[in-house]
Amino acid sequence: MTLAACAGFVERGDPDRFAATLAAPPQARAKLWPIYAFNLEIARAPWVSTQPLIAEMRLQFWRDVLVAEKPPAHEVAGPLHALLGQTAGLAELLDKVVEARRRDIARDPFATSSEFDAYIEDTSATLLWAAALALGADLAGETAFRALGWAAGLASYLRAVPALTARGLAPLFDPDPKALRILAGEGLNHLSIARRQRATFGQAAPAALAAWQAGPLLRQAYANPTRVAEGTLALSEFSKRGSLVWMGLTGRF
Repeated sequence: MTLAACAGFVERGDPDRFAATLAAPPQARAKLWPIYAFNLEIARAPWVSTQPLIAEMRLQFWRDVLVAEKPPAHEVAGPLHALLGQTAGLAELLDKVVEARRRDIARDPFATSSEFDAYIEDTSATLLWAAALALGADLAGETAFRALGWAAGLASYLRAVPALTARGLAPLFDPDPKALRILAGEGLNHLSIARRQRATFGQAAPAALAAWQAGPLLRQAYANPTRVAEGTLALSEFSKRGSLVWMGLTGRF
């Protein structure tokens, strides 16, 4: 799969992240598209079949890709494999993201708030740090990138709650509005940590663009937690464009 085809895959399956890449320099896009295409593949794997074994096999395929000497004949594996060879530690990070998606296969509800926090950490914070590392991030920026990734992951997950509920799942450890306000506040705290340490982003700053909607969405959830269950946690197209342009121009979020 060429980079252009990877871009098309992300554009169709993850339009918000694709929009973020368009605000990044071309050389950054070439590294972000394979990672985001890979993330799409593993995020979808648990849902392609009602048979857990098939989903497990799909995730194992990607774990094998991460350690293979040569990429298999798969449309995403080629560009991803090339990127892995350029970035020390990237394969290990992406393997953690794959492993975290096994929870989606089991469909088990979160037993504790700590389990939920860890899920957001592994599926979102680790993914954003992996993207930053691929862009040459300094290790000093890990805390900030992970904090930003956690906030963005929480915002995205809260938007997905109605769809997950419609599948018959219990996506939240505690769906009470008071608990959701506390959770949204935790996301905003992570965002504050990232803001305070934004200077550590360095040349990997374009990776942060993927979190461009986190602040506005978390503020909505904090102000009115019932929007989560109602499925009205969203930005207008005008607000979305404005937020992305502002972050792209200023680096602020």
